[in-house]
Amino acid sequence: MANVDSSELAKFASRAAEWWDPRGAFRTLHDINGLRLDYIAERVPLAGARVLDVGCGGGLVAEGLAARGARVVGIDLAPENIESARQHAAASGLAVDYRCVAVEQLALESAGAFDAVTCLEMLEHVPEPASIVAACAAALRPGGTAFFSTINRNLKSFALAIVGAEYVLGLLPRGTHEYAKLIRPAELAAWCRKTGLEVTELTGLHHNPATGSYWLDGNVDVNYFARAERPKR
Repeated sequence: MANVDSSELAKFASRAAEWWDPRGAFRTLHDINGLRLDYIAERVPLAGARVLDVGCGGGLVAEGLAARGARVVGIDLAPENIESARQHAAASGLAVDYRCVAVEQLALESAGAFDAVTCLEMLEHVPEPASIVAACAAALRPGGTAFFSTINRNLKSFALAIVGAEYVLGLLPRGTHEYAKLIRPAELAAWCRKTGLEVTELTGLHHNPATGSYWLDGNVDVNYFARAERPKR
């Protein structure tokens, strides 16, 4: 429990009942969820794969992975989030193994157990993101793939992802992100290298507020995905 910001945990736990409201506090995550799932599915075969979803929240990604045939373990440190996720999965008829446990602890118990690990929109909310990256790497089998998504740290990202998204457009609740906690791609890549992961792809996520559309391309100035591989032995 050391690697957790109690205020961040409380912030998301207080909105646990809203996770599955497509027009609620997490509507942006609903809007991009299909795109996120397609991005992952195009890079790893999900049918029968064992996948760990770190910082699963209410289970949007975990359920989507399970619906595509993956055997999913979803973890989060907010019991309220886990309960919301369990209830929705049960109502949806999907088998997802939800646990309230830190990824560092799970990686000790299940080292090398997963074909893929997803850690999306989570690294910028913890005190020591490098520790999360290391645990994700430890949980992967040789040849496995980790997927991270986060926000770059620069003036453009501050203007668009914080001022624009939270205070002008209202796409996210105000105070969702703190500029100092945002993560440059080079920083994330360095943490990956220290754990033996190799970043093989960086992809930017973009939004057009006029049309409400989202798309991916190579520009990682603001929101971005990183794909990282654990080499085979």
